[in-house]
Amino acid sequence: MADTLRSVRIERLGSGRYVAVNAQGARLEFGSGENDFSPVELLLAAIGGCTAIDADVATTRHSEPLRFDVVVQGDKIGDEQGHRMENLSVTFHVEFPADEEGDKARAILPRAVKLSHDRLCTVSRTVELGTPIRSTIAESEA
Repeated sequence: MADTLRSVRIERLGSGRYVAVNAQGARLEFGSGENDFSPVELLLAAIGGCTAIDADVATTRHSEPLRFDVVVQGDKIGDEQGHRMENLSVTFHVEFPADEEGDKARAILPRAVKLSHDRLCTVSRTVELGTPIRSTIAESEA
């Protein structure tokens, strides 16, 4: 059976400062300070990063891009249903060399982006389809 569990541990570094640590030990600091990524920005980065990886893998088999930027944006709103993001969009800004390999990569890009959106990107698929989140408080070890 394949290992399907994914997890990160969030550690408090100080007031409004946190670090996410994955199973491999990679660390990503975030928080509520002026120079920090916010959790909402991390969500946007996860959406864009997931689909960027899919498109990058597909296109760079043919050509290295001259430019490969992805902009993810949306509106943070709050109403009677609570706070959430709406109007999410992912925009690719990609340029390939003007040669045969670049033409192949350019031709593949729209299909790669669509396939990522429709099937491959776990992050955007989870957001679009929705899934319940259960929050619990573990018993104190003290």
